[in-house]
Amino acid sequence: MNTKIKGYFWACISSATFGLIPLFALPLAQKGLSHDSVLCYRFAFASLFLGLWMIFKKESFAIAKRELILLTVLGVLYALSAQYLFISYDYLGVGTASTILFLYPVFVAVLMAVFFKEKISVVTTAAILIAFSGISLLYKGNNGISLNPLGIGTILLSALSYAVYIVVVNKSKVQQMSGYKLTFYVMGLSSVYFLLKAQITGGLAPLPDTTAIIDLTLLSLLATALSCVAMVFAVQYVGSTATAILGALEPVVAVAVGVLAFKEVITGNLILGILLILIAVSLIVLSEYFYKRLKVQN
Repeated sequence: MNTKIKGYFWACISSATFGLIPLFALPLAQKGLSHDSVLCYRFAFASLFLGLWMIFKKESFAIAKRELILLTVLGVLYALSAQYLFISYDYLGVGTASTILFLYPVFVAVLMAVFFKEKISVVTTAAILIAFSGISLLYKGNNGISLNPLGIGTILLSALSYAVYIVVVNKSKVQQMSGYKLTFYVMGLSSVYFLLKAQITGGLAPLPDTTAIIDLTLLSLLATALSCVAMVFAVQYVGSTATAILGALEPVVAVAVGVLAFKEVITGNLILGILLILIAVSLIVLSEYFYKRLKVQN
């Protein structure tokens, strides 16, 4: 199989399986499990699966003390992003929440400009305006019914937490760490975060039945561990730009899950809002590529 085709395949697998998160997570919540319990189990099992994969690949688990501190920070950031995402499901629904979460590249661009003095180009500025136009359409429904402000706030916090996570990874020494090792420790430390949080709020809830165990296994294996490994493969084969573009499948799959599995309604504003957000993110991702091409031609 051609290297590029392999890369596109793994990028699609990564984004599509990430989009399946609500399909397995919401039934667990409906059975009475708290967000903390679901996320603790999810990240613990995902870390276990990734650890087994690392043993199979004969990768080292060794890290320095300084790396552990940084990995702990990353674990908390990743945990916060997941926590806010799950809260937003309760207020916005699966499709809308997953679409707004996809704004994280816009936040990355803003953070890089504010803290690392990277210039915001005209294209990036246009992308930011388009993105927030998309959010405004999602906020105001076809019938004049506004989305829950708390839901909007929590999903924006989720996107911001993930954007900070990406910036920290890119601007720290862990960038040189194996993708598998980084994800293994981040998932494991995220699990510890939710374990501690659950102990404060009443403890971990036991899994009630076999169906819950199956949902949790699929959430951890397909929608977490496989997604992360597939993303590593995709970046290796076709680079981060192509992988990020094909990441647009994630909100599309999540919207489909919301409609087919949870009977969410597709409105004209939802479709247009999704398109505007996808266009904005694509502009952010492709702006550097086009800038480099123009620079080479000149």
